[in-house]
Amino acid sequence: MTTHALRSRNWFGPRTLDGLMHRAYLRAEGFSDLVFDGRPVIGIANSWSELTHCNAHLRQVAEAVKRGVWSAGGFPLEFPTISLGEILMKPTTMLFRNLMAMDVEECIRAYPLDAVVLLSGCDKTTPAMLMGAASADLPAIMVTGGPMLRGKWRTEELGSGTDARRLWAERRAGRITDEELCEVEACLSRSSGHCMVMGTASTMASMAEALGMTLPGNAAIPAPDSRRLALAELSGRRAVELAQGGGPRPSEILTAKAFDNAISSDMAIGGSTNAIIHLVALAGRAGVPLPLARFDELSRSTPLLVDCKPSGKYLMEDFFYAGGLPVVLKELLPLLHGDALAVNGRTLGDNVRDARCWNQDVIRPLGMPLAQEGGTVILSGNLCPDGAVLKQSAASPHLLVHRGRAVAFESHEDLARRIDDPGLAIDETSVLVLKHAGPKGAPGMPEWGAAPIPTRLLKQGVKDMVRISDARMSGTSYGTVILHVAPEAAVGGPLALVRDGDEIELDVPKRSLTLRVADAEIARRRAAWTPPVPHFTGGYGRIYLDHVLQANEGCDFDVLRGRRPVRAEESARPTHL
Repeated sequence: MTTHALRSRNWFGPRTLDGLMHRAYLRAEGFSDLVFDGRPVIGIANSWSELTHCNAHLRQVAEAVKRGVWSAGGFPLEFPTISLGEILMKPTTMLFRNLMAMDVEECIRAYPLDAVVLLSGCDKTTPAMLMGAASADLPAIMVTGGPMLRGKWRTEELGSGTDARRLWAERRAGRITDEELCEVEACLSRSSGHCMVMGTASTMASMAEALGMTLPGNAAIPAPDSRRLALAELSGRRAVELAQGGGPRPSEILTAKAFDNAISSDMAIGGSTNAIIHLVALAGRAGVPLPLARFDELSRSTPLLVDCKPSGKYLMEDFFYAGGLPVVLKELLPLLHGDALAVNGRTLGDNVRDARCWNQDVIRPLGMPLAQEGGTVILSGNLCPDGAVLKQSAASPHLLVHRGRAVAFESHEDLARRIDDPGLAIDETSVLVLKHAGPKGAPGMPEWGAAPIPTRLLKQGVKDMVRISDARMSGTSYGTVILHVAPEAAVGGPLALVRDGDEIELDVPKRSLTLRVADAEIARRRAAWTPPVPHFTGGYGRIYLDHVLQANEGCDFDVLRGRRPVRAEESARPTHL
């Protein structure tokens, strides 16, 4: 039963020329006048695309949502949004995350919707949709697409991304053949859905659930599993209840307590480093202060519980069969805000209290963790005044305290051109430094941070090196890779001043990253530094360069931070006089 005036009635209720035209033009789609009887209108924001394999099944998911909406007495109307596919989109979907967030926000604002269901999947589609919904602050619920089925090559289970990178390195080292790699290619990704390791897509689905923006258990259900469709149907029903009750709205769910819960769960699952950027951006939309220091505080107090690639050995299917995120949240309850509100109207504590673990080798108990600290740490020092991140759960233990001499590359093109040059002065103790790969420098902050190890070192058995950049890396990547160095090189951050042979010291236990160069020399180099030529002079690219923030601020646009809630009077203005 509706307890308040529905926003959609401003479109379909009035007996005016506007009302007549709104109803008449929807009748063109074959709807009868019964849909205008005062039932809530539920928007289904669908990021389906054949160019985004992670989201290629969302048409079917949308139909399941519609079943739920109709059965609960609502009127579902599906609309498309931009779809961001990390694999095919160049230079990176991160260049367009904010554009997608704008798309979602403005569609919610402009259309006659009382609540919205957000259908996402691939890396940036989930944070982008949450960001847009947070700014619009209309009742919203998310359904993610789920991970694909595990890959299988001969007797080996494969995780997309993680094992593709590992096996490609083996091919470069000459340890597997082209024929074997062709076999891998055919079985690496064998269903719809996002990467089936704890990469960015799996992590952000988990973040959406931990924040309370999905129904419990959403994050890990495999994409082809019928339970994904059942959950979508239930989400459609819940969307009608949200519309009828006027909430809870994102502003009531995305609180400081919710972000603490999400960060702790991210640390416990060994989540993607990209979650930090996306959570900071989302917090900026929700008006919740979220400095990088908070991530490190919670990392120090939250143990690693999930043994999933790239930090461990299992895949998302195993995580789901073991009980999924509700089990992790139940284990973490002593460390969480159990009273945080979720979109189903219950608290997080109530939602997960009865969760059961079916495989403690996949999800460890709180008292028997894989590691005492969380998966990701925040570094500081004169090389990263505004912070940097490192995924210690996927790094090499012997490199977590390391000193080495820099081998610097001015760009990704420079790296690709010279990394296998026989004359390159580099060995396994060197620190590989990639510049101009950040938000403005790349542009878009692509996933270039896990730079390749020189082929000659791979053939010698070297599997990891310390690598530093202002780029991101795929959540499916691994290694001792320092990312998100801020400020970035393109705006004159200290990374721009690093030269070949400079000594760099990494000390993860002390959370420090230090350029061992005298202050006077750094000042001399800074005085001689000149900014690079901008990548864009017009179009969306120019808007991006003019407004994008640095990594420690979430790489959102400065003009998009904060809430801009939809208002009833906005949708009541006549358009036909």
